[in-house]
Amino acid sequence: MNKNILRLALPNIITNITVPLLGIVDMAIVGHLSSTHIGAITIGTSIFNLIYWNFGFLRMGTSGFTAQAYGERNFAEAVRIFVRAFAIALAIALLLLVFQQPAGRFACWILNASGDIMRLALIYFAVRIWAAPATLGLYAIKGWFIGMQNSKAPMWIAIFINVVNIVCSLLFVMVLHWDIKGVALGTVIAQYSGLLLGFAVGAKKYGTLFHEHLDIRNSLKLKQMARFFKVNGDIFLRTVCLCAVFTFITSASAKIGDDILKIDALLLQFFTLFSYIMDGFAYAGEALVGRYIGERNKKLLRKSVRYLLMWGVALTVVFTAMYAAFGNYFLLVFTNDQELINGVNNYIYWILFIPVCGFAAFLFDGIFVGATASRTMRNSMFVATAAFFAVYYSMPYLYSSANTFVQNNILWTAFMIYLVLRGVLQGAFLKTSVYEKAEYQERHAV
Repeated sequence: MNKNILRLALPNIITNITVPLLGIVDMAIVGHLSSTHIGAITIGTSIFNLIYWNFGFLRMGTSGFTAQAYGERNFAEAVRIFVRAFAIALAIALLLLVFQQPAGRFACWILNASGDIMRLALIYFAVRIWAAPATLGLYAIKGWFIGMQNSKAPMWIAIFINVVNIVCSLLFVMVLHWDIKGVALGTVIAQYSGLLLGFAVGAKKYGTLFHEHLDIRNSLKLKQMARFFKVNGDIFLRTVCLCAVFTFITSASAKIGDDILKIDALLLQFFTLFSYIMDGFAYAGEALVGRYIGERNKKLLRKSVRYLLMWGVALTVVFTAMYAAFGNYFLLVFTNDQELINGVNNYIYWILFIPVCGFAAFLFDGIFVGATASRTMRNSMFVATAAFFAVYYSMPYLYSSANTFVQNNILWTAFMIYLVLRGVLQGAFLKTSVYEKAEYQERHAV
């Protein structure tokens, strides 16, 4: 089982780590322009997180459905799933391009920052929004590859995208001096390059499969689309809550002050790195859990979940120790502003709580996606999100002081409670939402 997990997880880890690596490079590029640029890239990224994260079901739902079809050896259905996901991705992208101005204004209304930071962020947004068709299309492609138990294809696509992005960003900013617009344009070029590569890889490896089973008309029939939307509707609502929390963190940080916005932006890089490492194992969980449910193999299903959680505990220990030992050195990657680094050090202890509080949430997300247990995911997220806001808005009344230090610690306390609740609640429903689904499949097998 460990071999199967690592076969799927390691390429996904490499895939995922390129995402924070790209963020690190972008942050490092603009961070050496000015500290205002750090705030702007944070706001700009948050705008796209607010937009794109809501459509994460294009990847998550696709991988779960595809993995179950793969387990059943129903490759015709696997092809139909891809057609549904990609068609929806293009439709959403078209709407985003048509309504980009109101979408940008709405995002700016939610995210609060000073004039200079917001001005740069809007420049970034106006360029990067044109990558929407490629970005959402890649969600569908990545989810389908993962469901087909193929983690290597997304890995090479992601590496290619990030190499192109880094090269273009460095060229546009450092050589051509296009400032933050150059970083955004690098992302647009890289996303479309990755989309073309995704199609090329898919045609080479699965060309015969699509030639035999491609049927666009039947793929988009109402009955089949209804089930796809039912599961993905739950994932959408779950992701709306996720976006609400992370958008609020950025907005609340900016409201406390521009210095706190910059400090929390750097602290969240530690969360981002850990989350993408853990998501590598979560994606392995999506593929394996979906496959074993499709195969109606209860024994391997339970074994895969148990081993995934063991890997999560081990990685939590490693990252906690690594952050404790090297956290201060990690900050130097992002900025050489010593005043900013000193500010981050006032809150650096929070990075030690990130792995402990967050690992279960990441892993159970992958397990529940593979089982297409979207309702439980949604409800768990509802409770955790409500707790986050309840803690944030109630805790100030427990303190006689409302200074900046206290306000930011309240924000991070609420965030840790949110992470813990996500993992605990999904763990409590593991038996009824995942294990019993495999038993139901077995009882109703034809």
